[in-house]
Amino acid sequence: MEILAIQSSSDIPQPYRDTPIGRLVEYHNLDRTLDPHTRAALLIGMCMDNRKHLRIPDNFAYIIRAGGANLRYSEFKVSFAIAIGGVQHIALIGHTNCGMVNLASKREQFIEGLMTRAGWDRETAVDHFQNLAPMFEIGNEVDFLLGEVKRLRNRYPRVTVAPMLYKVEDNRLYFVREGD
Repeated sequence: MEILAIQSSSDIPQPYRDTPIGRLVEYHNLDRTLDPHTRAALLIGMCMDNRKHLRIPDNFAYIIRAGGANLRYSEFKVSFAIAIGGVQHIALIGHTNCGMVNLASKREQFIEGLMTRAGWDRETAVDHFQNLAPMFEIGNEVDFLLGEVKRLRNRYPRVTVAPMLYKVEDNRLYFVREGD
């Protein structure tokens, strides 16, 4: 697995050049002029993390934010963007330092936070974590991303799905090169 930096339009992998996915990277990384759009050209799936902000024009994309860029529980929204919105491209964007990695290590902080900030009792907070954390644990960011891209491609075979990584360290988008 390799992370591909995009310093110019020629660095965009060939399958994504001259597509909404390529334009996304040009807008965000290369300061392309924000073209006017009247309808969404793609769907962006990305994490809910507050450290990420994309530079894109208004009306350019549907955006689904879910922990770890995990779209398994947002599939109806993905289908809506394709069926009703007409998008044919999905940029699935994971990011470095994702909080959905190794959730077990955050168990006590999660429980204490719900008790302190939400007024939950300990038993309810523990049950909540125990029942839902396994659904949202992503393991390694890149491995999860590649698995989710594969799942989406199988589910929507006529839609182009690109695996991308947002590095919070430099606020840039990268493509993830897939293994052969």
